[in-house]
Formats: sequence, C-alpha cells, structure tokens
Amino acid sequence: MSNVQVVRIPENSRYEVHVDGEVAGYTEAKERDDGVVLFSHTVVDDEYEGQGLASKLVAGALDDIRERGRRIEVTCEYVEGFLEKHREYQDLVVDTA
Repeated sequence: MSNVQVVRIPENSRYEVHVDGEVAGYTEAKERDDGVVLFSHTVVDDEYEGQGLASKLVAGALDDIRERGRRIEVTCEYVEGFLEKHREYQDLVVDTA
C-alpha cells in the first residue's frame, strides 16, 4: 500500500492528499475570519482515481478542522455527498438557514 498523507496548505487555502510524496489531489478550503472553513471544490488527479483518495482527503481535512475548533460551510458536491454518508461530521456544518 502506498504512503498516503493529508496535508493542510493554509497559504493556498486547501488540503492536499499526497501519495508517496506526490500531490494526488486537493480540496479547496478557504478559512474565513469567523473561523468557518468553506469547502468549494475537490479534485483527484485522473491517475489516482478509484483508490478512495478523495474520501481520505476529505476525512483528513475534517478531522483537522475539528481539532482546530473550526466549523465548515460546503458548496462542493463531493464534500456534500461525503457528509451524507459520514454523519459523524455533521456537527461541523454551520447552519446557513
């Protein structure tokens, strides 16, 4: 199995998933002044598709956000779908109603 890491890149407002040291994908995660992180887009490079990396990426990002005491707002379809399947992260979602 490859070495998979999720890395926060705050200067680029994103989290990256690295496979054996190479960037395999990212999720845009812009942190606002109010402590809410906006997830707007998730991408995994074609050569890495089908390995569950997007799920590992989002889970790693959400775990980091929880550890840092932040909340999330989501416009990314992939992250929305992930949250539907992984209800344990629902408490991080800001009520936008």
